[in-house]
Amino acid sequence: MSESWAVMPACLPVILRRCHACASGRFRASGKFRVNAHHKLLDVWLLARCTVCGETTKLTVLERTNVRSVRPELLDLLHHDDPGLTAELLRDPAVRRRNRIALDWDNAWRLDTGAPDRPEDEAVEVSVRNPARIPVRPVRLIAEGFGLSRTEVERLLTEGNLVSVVRLSGKLSGDFTFTLKR
Repeated sequence: MSESWAVMPACLPVILRRCHACASGRFRASGKFRVNAHHKLLDVWLLARCTVCGETTKLTVLERTNVRSVRPELLDLLHHDDPGLTAELLRDPAVRRRNRIALDWDNAWRLDTGAPDRPEDEAVEVSVRNPARIPVRPVRLIAEGFGLSRTEVERLLTEGNLVSVVRLSGKLSGDFTFTLKR
């Protein structure tokens, strides 16, 4: 029997960056952009608020970029504070590297299993899709998908009843498959 699961974002992740006002390390993206024009050059920032004190920080998206080199569709999305663009920019490694931030995806994703009816004594091959490339722990994902404890999943893994071509310990951010033998 085979199943298909999907890891989907439930909300925007928490931004890990030190606050200059209160020394907290967590920000929430507001979903708002600030676009500033200097003659023919643009600066664009994504605004984020500290979760403790509410102080605003600016995450650089574009810096001194010629207006003609920015696609009109992108400029329109920036002016209308598009939430999809916010999520896309937070996942962009170049934006994260430029702003020296990391993302905390805890409680920011959900697992869609499709609630299948599966027999208890049959092996199940599961294909997990992760289109947003959210870093997840496969052990936690499998525990949630099958309604097991993480300890039980670890036991199945060490006994050889849970197999995959990728390492299931640690974190993965791409698609993978595994088989649960019962």
